[in-house]
Amino acid sequence: MSAIWLVMVALGLLTYLTRLSFVLLLERWQPPELVRRALRYVPLAVLTAIILPDLLLVDGSLHLSLGNPRLLAGLAAILVAWRTKSALWSIGVGMALFLLLNGFLP
Repeated sequence: MSAIWLVMVALGLLTYLTRLSFVLLLERWQPPELVRRALRYVPLAVLTAIILPDLLLVDGSLHLSLGNPRLLAGLAAILVAWRTKSALWSIGVGMALFLLLNGFLP
């Protein structure tokens, strides 16, 4: 077995054991209510941290204008998500608008 395969298997096993430890830990121990309430906001915070820089930054600088197709498509996707509560429609409208605007805006 080559070294790359050994590294991949070791990392896979390490990832599995790390996740398994949390499952086994939470089976026996429940975090305090304050921690549980705070953890509800983690997915929203992480998603925001991943998406906002892509929408607002162009070439490393803030670009808040109608000439930013990513921002316009993102705002449209947010509006569609809010109104329809459908991830599929949000992604579809956002991508379609982005492709449309990217073809027409400089």
